[in-house]
Amino acid sequence: MTPPPADIQLIGKEIAIRWQDGHEDYFNPEFLRAHSPSADNIGEKDIFGTQYGGDGPREFPGVTVESWNYAGNYAVVFIFSDGHRTGIFAWDYLRKLGEKQA
Repeated sequence: MTPPPADIQLIGKEIAIRWQDGHEDYFNPEFLRAHSPSADNIGEKDIFGTQYGGDGPREFPGVTVESWNYAGNYAVVFIFSDGHRTGIFAWDYLRKLGEKQA
């Protein structure tokens, strides 16, 4: 399990995350919004395998992060300018996103 970051800041329009091991990630808000792990964004399946949601836009030009809230000690929820606020970004997921965009 990835420990929580040492710091999260908004620098310009980017989200900067400094991890406890000293590693830093910088995220464009459009990238974060496109990779939101919410059911609204990626969809979810019922017990019969029927997919619901996840068929919306894949690009979010001009979206910004307005603020964020911590979800316990395991994740953060970003509040985006388009009203999206249901994606729970676990620390493990954010570290993997940082590697993905590198």
